[in-house]
Amino acid sequence: MLILLPPSEGKTAAPRGAAMDLSRLSHPELTAPRLQVLKALAEVSAHPEALERLGVGASLAAEVARNTRLLEEPAAEAYRIYSGVLYDALGYRGLTPAQRRRAEESVLVISGLWGAVGFSDRIPAYRLSMSVALPGLGRLSSFWKPFLTEALTERAADHLMIDCRSSSYTSAWTPPAEQTVEVNVFQERAGTLTVVSHFAKHTRGQLARHLLSRRGKAPETPQQLLRIAREAFRSELVPGTSRKPAALNIILAEGISFAKPKPAVKAKPPAKA
Repeated sequence: MLILLPPSEGKTAAPRGAAMDLSRLSHPELTAPRLQVLKALAEVSAHPEALERLGVGASLAAEVARNTRLLEEPAAEAYRIYSGVLYDALGYRGLTPAQRRRAEESVLVISGLWGAVGFSDRIPAYRLSMSVALPGLGRLSSFWKPFLTEALTERAADHLMIDCRSSSYTSAWTPPAEQTVEVNVFQERAGTLTVVSHFAKHTRGQLARHLLSRRGKAPETPQQLLRIAREAFRSELVPGTSRKPAALNIILAEGISFAKPKPAVKAKPPAKA
């Protein structure tokens, strides 16, 4: 199996350590386009209108400034850099050594900056969405599509693709439909199934963790994936066609919430008279 993930929007910067070595990232054949994106991103990030051009707010100014020096910034494994709802639910650090090896073999992150990286690839924190258009390159999903198609065709051969990406990242690479299952998440509300975005990220992370941590063989067909998903979730499978991938629909119960409970507030002792 190959689990396709989007990067997290937020990143956790490495506090110290050596800079990234581009030649040691997965799929070194992507080095040339990676350098193109790095250069274009650095130029945009140094522009007075950088925040607007990258589609971010003023609170992220420091992250955008970091984009101008990514080749010198400390790097860390991708599983340390990527944070957020999906990656918290996947919980890489809580996996056993054997499960981590499975993650490093089976997880591929499709990225607007790197094209594609594995969990153990050392990268710096950065700020760039696949939906951004960079000068000279255009929209990144279109820029990356031919490079990823060429680079990932062999990697994808004979694997079931479990696609947990969001829409802007699915357009950057389209794996063969007959080998792919898209993961959708719905919630029941008053008897109607509703698409949920925040819960979808969390649930996709949970599914990825279940696939990496369970005993037994990895799924090789959509039907096998459905059986495995039903070990943890209420799930349905929509069969694919020659042009459209199958869809695994995970259905959450009404009222379910992944919000963290607020800490209890200690009552103040009564004032002395």
